[in-house]
Amino acid sequence: MIPLYQQILLAILLDLLLGDPRWLPHPVQGIGWLAQGLEAPLRRLIANPKLAGIIAVLLMVGSTVLIAFGLLKAAALLHPLAGDVVAILLLYTCFATRSLHDHALAVYRPLKAGNQTEARQRVSWLVGRDTEQLDEAEVTRAAVESVAENTVDGCTAPLLYACLAGPLGALAYKAISTLDSTFGYKNEQYLQFGWASARLDDLANLIPSRLTALLTVAAAFVLRLRAGNAWRIFWRDRHNHPSPNGGHIEAAVAGALGVQLGGVNSYFGQPSTRPFMGDPLQPLAARHILQAARLMWLSYGLTALLGIGIRLLLR
Repeated sequence: MIPLYQQILLAILLDLLLGDPRWLPHPVQGIGWLAQGLEAPLRRLIANPKLAGIIAVLLMVGSTVLIAFGLLKAAALLHPLAGDVVAILLLYTCFATRSLHDHALAVYRPLKAGNQTEARQRVSWLVGRDTEQLDEAEVTRAAVESVAENTVDGCTAPLLYACLAGPLGALAYKAISTLDSTFGYKNEQYLQFGWASARLDDLANLIPSRLTALLTVAAAFVLRLRAGNAWRIFWRDRHNHPSPNGGHIEAAVAGALGVQLGGVNSYFGQPSTRPFMGDPLQPLAARHILQAARLMWLSYGLTALLGIGIRLLLR
């Protein structure tokens, strides 16, 4: 049987080589589809929407772990190598670093070439805000904020949970994250039903978000960006975000790049104002998307070194 740390390294390599091909069925899509299908029956059966949401979380996270456990056991019964292959493939589906990098480049290239129309269209795949009227600075801000936030959700957090509990830990995290994306809205429909999904996601990201922010400061030092400013802005502005976790990484990235994030976004034509993070030491420009992607890669690599290193020390 291949040791877990080698399985993780091979899964990382697969992600780097293949990314997230459209033709490959993805567990996250299945989790989201099942969660949406489960919502209506639970609301009918359970009058209390908060309780119905709690049951939804228990069912979805529990079933995700049980199905993955069954697949691993069934494959291992066929042959130990088959069990290793399934474990590596399950881990691979939890990492989205190459995909996030590709999406960031898809915004950077047309923006750098002066094609703001295409850049707006590409950035709309990354963010939920209205993008039709964004200028270069606002397209850049949207892309940088998305790369920063998804560095935790798609890269470092699943990697940490993989190091902690293997494929089952990484998949449990992805199930929690997907449920938050599906139900964790602060609107009339989901304020109660999505309460458990949102709170569990906050808990699951409590340590990864803060650790990733600290590793981003270290990455800024290695990349010769503004490491001192990254630490200062992280400490000052980390709570300037609607999410209890999202501001840590975004503040660190803003400081490392010497730019200001946050401000006014538009959703379905309605303005929404967020507190600023960072100081506008320089205007936002396309190059900052590349710098944010480099910070993502290096913080991801540092997370792998840290997580796998601790795993080896505890063997």
